[in-house]
Amino acid sequence: MFELSLWLFGMCFLLGSVVGVMAGLLGIGGGLLVVPALMWLLPRAGIDPNIVMHIALATSLASIILTSGSSALNHVRLGNVQFDLIKGLIPGVVVGGLVGSYIAELTPVDYLPKVFGVIVLLLAVQMLLSMKISATREMPGIAGSAMSGGVIGVVSSLAGIGGGSLTVPYLSMHGIEMRKAIGSSSLCGTFIAIAGMTGFIFHGLSAENLPQLSIGYVYLPALIGIVATSMLTTRFGARLATQLPTPTLKKVFAVFLIFIGSKMFIG
Repeated sequence: MFELSLWLFGMCFLLGSVVGVMAGLLGIGGGLLVVPALMWLLPRAGIDPNIVMHIALATSLASIILTSGSSALNHVRLGNVQFDLIKGLIPGVVVGGLVGSYIAELTPVDYLPKVFGVIVLLLAVQMLLSMKISATREMPGIAGSAMSGGVIGVVSSLAGIGGGSLTVPYLSMHGIEMRKAIGSSSLCGTFIAIAGMTGFIFHGLSAENLPQLSIGYVYLPALIGIVATSMLTTRFGARLATQLPTPTLKKVFAVFLIFIGSKMFIG
């Protein structure tokens, strides 16, 4: 079993490298890559297929805490986080993140990958069409923001993502300039990931057949392998973004996500 854990760590070490480069190059959340990759890797490491999806989601969210948190800290220093406008979102995304983990626990094992597949397909279509969001309304009040945050949190937790692909368009639609929308989204993503991971840890404490070196549904060898390299390779992706046709690459990646989402949905 130790050999399989070591093998998985090595594979996640490589996965983290790819995730970091793609995040820096295309500005995507790592969960869109981490979850399907872990869905393929974990069974080959001898982990019970009945809990593979839960471990993939929980571990992805745990990795996002570090990557999104690091990004959020940089944006705070640069003044790109508009606290007064997202103060209503954060309680909602926290509750939504917890609720999403609870829904995942209640969802039958065979249907959870399909839920992920649908979310990925919708996000891929948005990316492929390069939908432009124009400011059409002002930010809602505390109650409206909390409800919106709740929806973003639930969807993000169910997909194991930080929710940037949902939060950024939402803030842009309400007149927040792109720079501050991205910065504020990174902070919201950190809270989503913390809440979702906490829920998955809590529900995983009573799960059967958990692998060694796991905390609830969070599998430490995979988590450490991913973050060890992803946080280092984002800078290389950012450099490539100035040299490569990023909009074209983003459309190619969207097509790849459509393939992944369709496969997860069909099973």
